[in-house]
Amino acid sequence: MKQASQAALHAYVEGRRAALFRSAYLLCGDRDEAEDLVQTTLVKVVLGARRHGRLENLDAFARRTLVNTFIAARRRFWRREQAYGDLPDRPQQSADSDTGLMVRAALATLTPRQRAVIVLRYWEDLSVAATAELLGMRESTVKSHTARGLAALRASVREEHV
Repeated sequence: MKQASQAALHAYVEGRRAALFRSAYLLCGDRDEAEDLVQTTLVKVVLGARRHGRLENLDAFARRTLVNTFIAARRRFWRREQAYGDLPDRPQQSADSDTGLMVRAALATLTPRQRAVIVLRYWEDLSVAATAELLGMRESTVKSHTARGLAALRASVREEHV
């Protein structure tokens, strides 16, 4: 790989890491898991760019890799295990607002594909067609996942206010 290409790839990774982390955090709802997801995604992006020489749309490749890695991780048996450790004496003060906590809790109730569609459509601001292409599904499937996901989010938010 040429020095200029490697420098451009390094700049891309540094520039997109925070945006990918925000999307990953919305997908999985856990900071540590989001960090792992971003790290795995960026390794795959760098290896893919080195293998293919260059990718036409590195953002789309990174976004697709992030979502596919998230969905694949949810299918694995070992992800269902829960680690237990020593709990701190006091809870950590959170800077998140109640609304942010409520939205993330509601997102956590969705299926991985619904969550991916909602994050891509409303956080990443992708069109139905772009989301369908990214996830490898039909536009009608994206629309139905969006409708069901939004309905579940609304129901979850209503339950919180009752």
